[in-house]
Amino acid sequence: MPTREMILKTLAEAHEELLAYYRALTPEELESICTTSEVPGGEPWRPKDHLAHLTFIEQAFQGMVRRVLKGSADPVGFSRTGATNREEILAWIHCNNQAYVDVHRSDSLETLLTDLAHARQQTLALLEQMTDEQLSLPLPGAPWDDGTAGGILITNAHHEQQHLSWVQQGLHQHS
Repeated sequence: MPTREMILKTLAEAHEELLAYYRALTPEELESICTTSEVPGGEPWRPKDHLAHLTFIEQAFQGMVRRVLKGSADPVGFSRTGATNREEILAWIHCNNQAYVDVHRSDSLETLLTDLAHARQQTLALLEQMTDEQLSLPLPGAPWDDGTAGGILITNAHHEQQHLSWVQQGLHQHS
């Protein structure tokens, strides 16, 4: 299980790297297509869309951790999708991701960064309220990190790093 200090350090470092990269992008780059949608027929994603997605997932991870703290038997919540296999769960996830990105497609960079900063503040506040014992609570069905509450929280950093890599690669390929 990641320690509180490791979670804080990893979240801060990944976030700083992400912010530095996005602040250096030109307005044209922010609006350039860099990745395809995971939803058939979905709008391709731009760097700005990846920021909206990061906010959405950070909030989703907070919800999972809050549910496990309240004793939920299904804190991840995949059972509510009605999916019967991994492919159906992934399709449900991709559709929700695309829907959130579509709603925020016209948001400015500053709005997206403010939303992401707010989500990160909420993650840090949640982390501050948790005991070390709570950080080690398992989340049944969680495929991220080590499947603990602490592992879910540190996954926000890994998620930022993964999307930053996809944006960088996508912009490079499309330039």
